[in-house]
Amino acid sequence: MKRFLPLLTVSLLACLPLAEAALTHPVVPVAPAAPNIPSARVNLADFGAKPDGETLNTAAFARAISALSEKGGGTLIVPAGIWLTGPVELRSRIRVHLDAGALIQFSRDHTLYPMRVFDARGEKEVDVTSPLSGNHLEDIAIAGAGVIDGGGDAWRHVKKAKTTEAFWKALVASGGVVNAKGDEWLPAAPGFEAPAALKALVASGSLSPADYEPYWFLLRPRLLRLLECKRVLIEGVTFRNAPNWTLHPWLCEDVTLRDVKIFNDRWAQNSDALDIDSCRRVHVRGCIIDTGDDGLCLKSGINESGRRIGVPTEDVLIEDCTVYEGHGGFTIGSEMSGGVRNVLVQNCTFIGTALGLRFKTARGRGGLVENIHIRGIRMTGIEGSAIDFNFFYFSEDQADAPVPAVSAGTPTFRNILFEEITSRGSKAAFTLRGLPEMPIRDITFRDVSLSAQRGADLAYAENINFERVSIRATEGDALKTARVLNSQLDLVR
Repeated sequence: MKRFLPLLTVSLLACLPLAEAALTHPVVPVAPAAPNIPSARVNLADFGAKPDGETLNTAAFARAISALSEKGGGTLIVPAGIWLTGPVELRSRIRVHLDAGALIQFSRDHTLYPMRVFDARGEKEVDVTSPLSGNHLEDIAIAGAGVIDGGGDAWRHVKKAKTTEAFWKALVASGGVVNAKGDEWLPAAPGFEAPAALKALVASGSLSPADYEPYWFLLRPRLLRLLECKRVLIEGVTFRNAPNWTLHPWLCEDVTLRDVKIFNDRWAQNSDALDIDSCRRVHVRGCIIDTGDDGLCLKSGINESGRRIGVPTEDVLIEDCTVYEGHGGFTIGSEMSGGVRNVLVQNCTFIGTALGLRFKTARGRGGLVENIHIRGIRMTGIEGSAIDFNFFYFSEDQADAPVPAVSAGTPTFRNILFEEITSRGSKAAFTLRGLPEMPIRDITFRDVSLSAQRGADLAYAENINFERVSIRATEGDALKTARVLNSQLDLVR
């Protein structure tokens, strides 16, 4: 039987001063600058490349990009065909344009992707070269109507529970390594004991690529990684089958993504579609996503390294996007130690994602997330909570631990406005639970309508305001609260 909670008002310790006024007006992010690409044009086929899906065209891509760079930049035309290649490194003032019917197929031969040391403003790590990459570039673009396939199925760890029976049988028969329980698969040795050894190696501080050679398959590359680039445009192209995260602009400025499609299998481990990481001035519009992990995600580094770099993701506009499969439709975190601010997400649709609007962090992350405006969101069939704040991400054992003192590692979320949000058929309406030592503060829900199996769960929060909020739960109470201060929680039918 459905339960309704009309005009429920909770006002606890209202005499205490409010920490800060809740966000009540739209965030207006600064628009990104567009790249300036010279008019010169060359065709990939003129550099010895063959579109037969068998010839390895790595050298041809390098020659074509080098020739354009010597001209001062321009457009590399990739005609229709299957262009097999190893890693491709972009250069400044170059656009890669994929004609309709063009497929850039990155090779599944992992030996073509060497280990290297990446240096992000003094924070160094050993990682595998990405199929498509650019470092410290200006004015770059990837555009057109073609497809870029990352060959990720040759790299990824697969869990049986996420696949079909027929797929699992074919996967195991193809080779690789299955764990002792028979429910997880790796494409090759060293097997399932390797993650602990790799973790110990990273902790040792080793920056020798040779030391990491045995763990090649565990260091799966991002399909596209752009480090410290300025004026980036990605438009129209379809990306699929990523080994790890799909698109990862990192410490970039002035990034535009328009009408991009991203498709990864639902069992594709860590296949985040878009991870905007410590970037400034970003516009994402009209993208379609179906993936095995988070869809539209904002990050800013992790723990001490993220705080030392200290570059927030800021001035971001995301609009007119659709996310189907995915762990979260729109996500902030969990790597958000440099902070996230001045974000507007509007007119998006999430269908069948595990969570809808997802905010995740943990003690030790630190970072300030503030001035977030989310409006005009439609959600159906969300497997968990339509709106979910998880401050114990991968650290559920800390929930009952003694409350620590506030420190640089304490994450803070404040000044968030949810407006014109509709969700139907989720498992839970929303979960909003802060930390005892750092409650979630200054959150407004305005014109929000949620129907779910379970209602809303709100704890360790201050200055939470409901304006025309409807929550319909088929089981239990529409709203549960614990240790909520200075709040007005009025539910209407």
